[in-house]
Amino acid sequence: MTAALRLDSAHRGWSIVRFGAIDSTNEEARRRALAGAADRLWIVADEQTAGRGRRGRAWISPKGNLHASALMIDPCPPAVAAQLGFVAGVALVRAAKDLGATDIGLKWPNDLMSHGAKCAGILVEGVGLGGGRAACVVGVGANCAHAPHDLGYATSCLTRTGGQAVGPGELLQRLVERFGEALDAWRFGQAFDRIRAAWLDYALGLGERIAIQNGAGRREGVFEGIDAAGRLLMRSERGLERIEAADLWLSPRLGALPPSVFSVPTGRKAEPR
Repeated sequence: MTAALRLDSAHRGWSIVRFGAIDSTNEEARRRALAGAADRLWIVADEQTAGRGRRGRAWISPKGNLHASALMIDPCPPAVAAQLGFVAGVALVRAAKDLGATDIGLKWPNDLMSHGAKCAGILVEGVGLGGGRAACVVGVGANCAHAPHDLGYATSCLTRTGGQAVGPGELLQRLVERFGEALDAWRFGQAFDRIRAAWLDYALGLGERIAIQNGAGRREGVFEGIDAAGRLLMRSERGLERIEAADLWLSPRLGALPPSVFSVPTGRKAEPR
């Protein structure tokens, strides 16, 4: 059963549709976009039965965590739509900080980290509407009450000083506000430099060794930031590389990363959005 709520002006005119359980908030946003839904709609669910992350990976979605997707109609030129992931990242880390979350930061391209472990992620998807129009869906999944285990990497929950949990409802409220602010600063993709500067303020691993893996293989270097298009800048033996897409690991120390960080976990795969 769903309940649609019109938020007040303090929340920048966004509407919210809530579900007890749903297959995927991103998928519901896609369905609504194709059915002619209006701009600025959040889809929120207590739990997802088929949540997904980057590259089609599963996203474990129990009750107590935040599962939400923002639907926007023609928010920017298609060429810069991927920048919405950075817009959402800035909004998410600010929302968490508003609620007292400690020791948090952003890991390229779409992860929120807490105490060195992954606690949230972001998935941006596009939907063609015909006639040159398009919708963008920004999915946010955050571990508030539960952090999945046995994924091959460390996970954590968002907590305040003293270990008090950050609730999904209060996180959503701040996220709606902060996302609206970040969208305004981004100016439909015309001011990515503002978002880039803010993202780098929260970035983890700057100036430190990292490892990446993509279609070109696995390699290491030093994380030097992101460029004007959001690509990862890594200085390696090849020189300064601009990485469009890759999995990334932060090194706990200088030198080669342990082989275990590259192991593929057995059993069910899952990754925060």
